[in-house]
Amino acid sequence: MSGKDASFRWLDRARDAPGPIYLALAQALEAAIRDGELQPGDQLPPQRAVAERLGLDFTTVTRAYGAARARGLVEGTAGRGTFVRARADEDDAGLVDLSMNLPPPPQGVSLGALLRDTTRVVLERGDPATLMSYHPGAGTLGQKVAAAAWLAPVLGQVAPDRVLIAPGAQAALSAVLEAFTRPGQALVVEPLTYPGLKAAAALHGLALIPCPVDREGFVPAELERRCAGADVAGVYLVPTAQNPTATVMDLVRRRDVARIVQAAGVWLIEDDPYSRLFDTPLPGLATLAPNRAFHIATLSKTLSPGLRTAFVVPPPGDAAARIAEALRATALMPAPLMSAVVASWIREGQADALLDGVRREARARRALAAELLPQAIGPAEAIHVWLDLPRHGSAAGFRLMGQSRGLSLVTADAFAVDGADPRPGVRISLGGPARRSVLGAALSALADLTDGDRAPGAGGGADLVV
Repeated sequence: MSGKDASFRWLDRARDAPGPIYLALAQALEAAIRDGELQPGDQLPPQRAVAERLGLDFTTVTRAYGAARARGLVEGTAGRGTFVRARADEDDAGLVDLSMNLPPPPQGVSLGALLRDTTRVVLERGDPATLMSYHPGAGTLGQKVAAAAWLAPVLGQVAPDRVLIAPGAQAALSAVLEAFTRPGQALVVEPLTYPGLKAAAALHGLALIPCPVDREGFVPAELERRCAGADVAGVYLVPTAQNPTATVMDLVRRRDVARIVQAAGVWLIEDDPYSRLFDTPLPGLATLAPNRAFHIATLSKTLSPGLRTAFVVPPPGDAAARIAEALRATALMPAPLMSAVVASWIREGQADALLDGVRREARARRALAAELLPQAIGPAEAIHVWLDLPRHGSAAGFRLMGQSRGLSLVTADAFAVDGADPRPGVRISLGGPARRSVLGAALSALADLTDGDRAPGAGGGADLVV
């Protein structure tokens, strides 16, 4: 292999460095990453190849790679090699983000390497010019077949022609509202709901009607009363690991909700980012009210938000064509390269492997949160939990206190619907910190912050919540 090969070039930095050679190698690797010579996802040469090239013992190189891993510079995957780890925001900013809801880094899988390998295969198998051109419709048949397979654990067998591929759940949600509501109508929602829904409803001129909830979700009698309103277009909810309270609606309550929306003749918008994190997810509400429900499932919370891919399953009939038209008018098309990568991952098993890595890390982080914040609410599979706060405190002040401890937090006011009296609290996202040790330190700081009955003052807020 040429000495100019980028995967070996960084070794030159270690030749004249003082001190133990294994530390010199680790420092050379760190400098190459810092200077941009090595990029996140780049694969390092095998340890034996490095040992042969430098005339070193294999154990010395193994020790150097171990030191680089301990510094958080690289990550190793059995059978695949060692890769430069993506730098996390907390590495540079000194502020640990517990506000942005992300899937945690998957155990045993290099997302960068997987993306690089699959992209190469996709480009080799197809015509890049065609792939990078405009594509009509909301996904190809092959992509829809893959999407239906991904949705099967939640929805059962779905005809592929009913599935639409969208560039993210927000685009999908906006398209459903565009196609099936009109300005001046209203949606019934939980008192604390997804901020993206609040923004989309405002854009489409829709009012939001909060409905009381208990630990299972909507109170059926209250939901029935609100659905009887003349201007109610539909009901929006996140039934599994609700955003932000992390509650899971049981099957009995799902049947109640399905019965109510069908009797009222209103639409049901089921936003379901999290069900695939569960080994055995509950049936989607779209299976219980198939003629009235829209099911939206994004990959942003189970695989990666950078895929910008979501799946929409509308009711039978002309609903799919109407939503496809709305998607085309607002987003034109999903990114063909990302759609092709996602379909390949699902078809060939990489998506399941990646999901398994995310699940294992998510469970480990949730267990850590249970240990450090036992009062936090959320199932064992959740990538976020909810922490109740005293009613007399100031949410803005609590965020400011968190910032003083190096924490970026998002409180109930970001999710609250006008006219509701929601429970005060903070949503804690467990997937944002790149390293579990960083998360543990942040949760310990949060535990100290919530210890006792404090009354925070005034302060700043969060800009983006997902």
